[in-house]
Amino acid sequence: MATTYLQNTRGTPTNAQKYTYSFWIKRCELSDGSKEAFLLDGYADASNRAKIAFQSGDQLEIWNSHGGSNTFALNPPRKFRDTSAWSHIVLSVDTTQGTAADRVKLYVNGVQETSLGSTTYPSVNDANNTINESGTTLSIMAYGGNASSDSYRLSSLMTHIHFTDGYAYPASTFGETDSTSGIWKPKTAPSVTYGNNGFFLKFENSGNLDVDSSGNNLTFTTSGTLTQNVDTPSNNFATWNPLIPQGLAYANGNLSVTHNASSWKSAYGTLAMSGTGKYYFESKVSALGSYQGIGIVDAEQISASASKFGAESRGYGYKNDASKTNNNSDASYGATYTTGDIIMCAVDLNAGAIWWGKDGTWLNSATQSEIEAGTTTNAGYTGISNSYVYLPTVQIYGSGTNQLNAGSGYFGTTQVASAGTAPSEGGIFEYDCPSGYQSLSTKGINSF
Repeated sequence: MATTYLQNTRGTPTNAQKYTYSFWIKRCELSDGSKEAFLLDGYADASNRAKIAFQSGDQLEIWNSHGGSNTFALNPPRKFRDTSAWSHIVLSVDTTQGTAADRVKLYVNGVQETSLGSTTYPSVNDANNTINESGTTLSIMAYGGNASSDSYRLSSLMTHIHFTDGYAYPASTFGETDSTSGIWKPKTAPSVTYGNNGFFLKFENSGNLDVDSSGNNLTFTTSGTLTQNVDTPSNNFATWNPLIPQGLAYANGNLSVTHNASSWKSAYGTLAMSGTGKYYFESKVSALGSYQGIGIVDAEQISASASKFGAESRGYGYKNDASKTNNNSDASYGATYTTGDIIMCAVDLNAGAIWWGKDGTWLNSATQSEIEAGTTTNAGYTGISNSYVYLPTVQIYGSGTNQLNAGSGYFGTTQVASAGTAPSEGGIFEYDCPSGYQSLSTKGINSF
């Protein structure tokens, strides 16, 4: 949540010349050009500050100020605009190094950044690192000088936050490449020494999410509500994609999308289905509007302009007026649905079929067992070619809101009421996921 942040008052450091800050982040909201997103902030007063933040242009800004002057600053030009994936960022500081460029190192997804923009390196043996000085207020996801201001926060997911006091580590200490997927992932128990001010926040203890797992048992003050999510760097779940510009409003970690005009608009998921495989997802009608339709569209046929996905030859949808739609042709199907209803969608690319359900009941007389068996007699559509790449899709006409649950266990900020049978590769759904089907997640997709 954008209004949630953590704070800790710094004690006496083990060694103020060295520290490492390592964290994983999935951006849920990009800047509108007026906001910064503070990821870490050290604040003693206006002249003694330090920060790691996404600027209003979505670039990282890193600097340390002591006595009103910057002792070091990095401004890498690359933009962080991918809201569909997790990023691993590591800042490693060691001012004892003889070479200036070795005193501050930045890593992104395991690779050291060499394009750092306008750069100031600290003096050799400089110990004026505000973020690790006694009495400094350390803030995570807030600006310490004005922690209540929403101008310095943007909605994001974070996990596996490490701070080491007196030790400078590379990214490989905290992450590694998955042998199956080739994706950079966290090491769950890295071999590090934390020092006096060090901490490890992994947010795994549901009863105490802000507990420090470093062994130091540092105390954090949490403002707002920390929410646990199964969406992690090791298993990334699909959301609605805000980077396809149709003028829709995205919220709640991009799990919610809203349209407020008398026109068709479509939102598309961040992960796709292709080749072989069986996939299941759910979509909740938070506000109906005039029409909503839920289904899939071939990625080659999506449009950045307003579109009704049933007009596409490889778009398949189920609408609230009890009709199904494909290739600009509607046919009677299922039942009507309205605000509060949860729509189930099962896509079997092996059998070339799609089914829909409503509030726990499959439509068109389909059953869970025949969906699991690949029997397509009562499917919504058959003959779907697996030669294309399909995205989960919602179409909205009028003032409506839709919430995607691709397996994260949330409709917006609301957890599922009672979780059904989970897929083998992870995920939490309101209703039973058919056996053999997977969530729209990196593990789910890579399982086929």
